[in-house]
Amino acid sequence: MLAKASLAFRSKEKQDKPIKGWRNMLRPVIVLFCQGVFLMGGFWMTVKGKLASCKEGPIIALAPHSSTLFHKTIMNLGRAICFFYGFQNVKVKGEPVGSDVAPMLVCAPHSTFMDAFVIFYCSTLPSSLSRKENSALPILGSLIEYTQPLYVQREDPNSRKNIMKEMTRRAKTMGEWPQIIIFPEGTCTNRSCLIGFKQGAFYPGVPVQPVCIRYQNSLDTYTWTWEGPGAFTCLWLSLCQFHNKLELEFLPVYNPNEEEKQDPTLYASNVRKKMAENLGIPFTDHTYDDVRLMQKAAMLNLPHTAGLIEFQKLHSKLGISFDQMNELLDQFGAISQKDKGSITLGEFAAYLGVPVSPALEEMFSLYDRNGSDTIDFREYIIGLSLISQPVNNDDTLKLAFQLFDNGDKGYITQAELTEILSNAFGMDDLDVEKLFQEININKDDKITFDEFKKYAVTKPEYAKLFMTYQELKKVLSTNGNGISKLE
Repeated sequence: MLAKASLAFRSKEKQDKPIKGWRNMLRPVIVLFCQGVFLMGGFWMTVKGKLASCKEGPIIALAPHSSTLFHKTIMNLGRAICFFYGFQNVKVKGEPVGSDVAPMLVCAPHSTFMDAFVIFYCSTLPSSLSRKENSALPILGSLIEYTQPLYVQREDPNSRKNIMKEMTRRAKTMGEWPQIIIFPEGTCTNRSCLIGFKQGAFYPGVPVQPVCIRYQNSLDTYTWTWEGPGAFTCLWLSLCQFHNKLELEFLPVYNPNEEEKQDPTLYASNVRKKMAENLGIPFTDHTYDDVRLMQKAAMLNLPHTAGLIEFQKLHSKLGISFDQMNELLDQFGAISQKDKGSITLGEFAAYLGVPVSPALEEMFSLYDRNGSDTIDFREYIIGLSLISQPVNNDDTLKLAFQLFDNGDKGYITQAELTEILSNAFGMDDLDVEKLFQEININKDDKITFDEFKKYAVTKPEYAKLFMTYQELKKVLSTNGNGISKLE
């Protein structure tokens, strides 16, 4: 603070000149404070010889210079900070290795900003991968900044790609750069399980050293999670404890096999499994993206749990991006009951603008995977991807269009639409008219195939409903029961 005060309000011209006056008088005070910091870190320094004046010796040559020694100094100062935070005796199990053996350190579970203390107990001061917001943390922010961190802006996908490239470049040097310490969960949890590991630390395909973090006080004042106590509250409550018990366990280096080197997802999953076994806790496939979907669900007045869908698993199996998932959540929120976060058969029928029919019941049961008579958001996504979208193709749409287009004119009139939908699904004239106006974008009282196709893209459920109707119609016709049972 004194250094900042002495440099404040200086013009650009004065910045190129030596500091004079009252600003220069603060120099010995600043030096005294710095010596006090070193003293608290356990350093007792003796000065030999006589210091020359700036006229006698304008240049000071220092030797030998060791960046490692300076790193050790910072690490000792960091441990002193841990001491004042109440972590008087951090228990370290296992043997930390250097960056030439394991360029990456992966730490879990990540539950609080205090996890940053682990950097002071590594073999050397590692570089960190951190949220940009962490640079603003008191004391810790400055220490994190010194480690030449890789800052991640989680809302910017390009930032992640750039970070991954830089991380790979550093890791491949195998010893030239300090180790990179990563919390692969990507967000804070309550330590009850390990959530999905991000692929960043495992993308380079180099050895990693897992580090397990355990807070062992009976009273948990550390957990800093979504909708939990804020950072200041966690810090204050932790400082109020006489002693904070922390255990860091450095597990043996994990060397990936060839398959894991080629598949970061598999590599991350296997390391997570190894750490979960050591910690004695389960693991799930939830990620930070699930938290973002939970926040979106809350904005839509849906239960928070509506957004818990194990996004990463669905993304890898169905190929749905986060942006697409966001849009589907908006769509789901417009259909579902706000208090329950699920879709009933009646709501599904109202959304499609059709009455409840055997064809709709059959389609609804395909979406309802667990037989609960409702569709949750996860079931809705899977239903769209595996049931409705595959049949929403040109062949199906052309077949449906030809069914409505009496006389092969190239367009559908409202009367033709009413005749088919009334007979097939029991829709009344008002509902058909409303649907006709939604599809008829050009407002010329006829639906072209392009308009028909564009509307089908927004509601792929119609294609599956049509196919289900056709299949049931064939079954009943074969059995001689007539089409009336479908109405």
